[in-house]
Amino acid sequence: MLVWLAEYLTQYFSFFNVFSYLTFRAILGILTSLLLSLYLGPKLIARLQLMQIGQVVRNDGPQSHFSKKGTPTMGGLLILGSVLLSTLLWADLDNKYVWVVLFVLISFGWIGFVDDYRKVIRKDPKGLIARWKYFWQSLFAIATAAFLYFTADRPAETALLVPFLKDVMPQLGLLFIALSYFVIVGTSNAVNLTDGLDGLAIVPTIMVASAFAIIAYASGNVNFSGYLNIPYLPYAGELVVVCAALVGAGLGFLWFNTYPAQVFMGDVGSLALGAVLGVIAILVRQEIVLFIMGGVFVMETLSVILQVGSYKLRGQRIFRMAPIHHHYELKGWPEPRVIVRFWILSIIFVLVGLATLKLR
Repeated sequence: MLVWLAEYLTQYFSFFNVFSYLTFRAILGILTSLLLSLYLGPKLIARLQLMQIGQVVRNDGPQSHFSKKGTPTMGGLLILGSVLLSTLLWADLDNKYVWVVLFVLISFGWIGFVDDYRKVIRKDPKGLIARWKYFWQSLFAIATAAFLYFTADRPAETALLVPFLKDVMPQLGLLFIALSYFVIVGTSNAVNLTDGLDGLAIVPTIMVASAFAIIAYASGNVNFSGYLNIPYLPYAGELVVVCAALVGAGLGFLWFNTYPAQVFMGDVGSLALGAVLGVIAILVRQEIVLFIMGGVFVMETLSVILQVGSYKLRGQRIFRMAPIHHHYELKGWPEPRVIVRFWILSIIFVLVGLATLKLR
């Protein structure tokens, strides 16, 4: 929004040329979303407490979690609002990729909001029934994937980029829609599963978003993309501002979500953030790299799949409790130890993912 104003003012004041620089707007995006989160956070928490919108704790969960009951939830609204406003202010709104990400952010945030609303306001422990949750996730994911496929301007936008292999970029055709669907829905639910401890989900999200900012910058720059031998995607550069806004909002939320948490993000935050990471990976053609960088999300998801599968097939559990962060809690690890060690793992996964850009 302000980009348009700056372009107009440039003819009168050359200073406004600085707003044409992507890195400058990315810095402004981080600061804007961070400051918005820090300013609005206490107000939102107070409002949630007044409305008695508190966390529902599983009776079969770790006993240490019983003290969390009643802690304000739906704090993801703080993240979504900060990202949305910061992006609208500093991103180039003529860029279709920006609108795709905002659509996914809002649509999946809406799904999470309905789920949280039914749990904490209507006191329905089931929230949004699973089949309806997956229906809406599928609908929005397929709509997004179909739009990207039918509006693609160049072959690279629908090709599969394989890490470590320089010349392997098969065209997906209509399989692009199927792959995109699984990436968006899968990542959305993976982040949702990870959001079980204070700060556990938001820090890996910040790290992955930071890495995607680097990848988006390189993909949108003809020189860097050529040097790294990755597809040049003209629209991708503007995603740097979106990723920056996500990082700033995430840091602001972490201020209140760090152990012991004053607020939880709820499904309105986790479902939306996961879907946004998924769609950004699709836009920069790095779905496989997302699988690597989001290793913590993958671990959490696989632990649930293995636990459920083992119990149904053998009648035995592999872990003391799933997702896997609860397994380590029940082994006696203090919650902060589990959180920080998973953060360390996330740093390692992100660095490995970034390394694949050059190891081709």
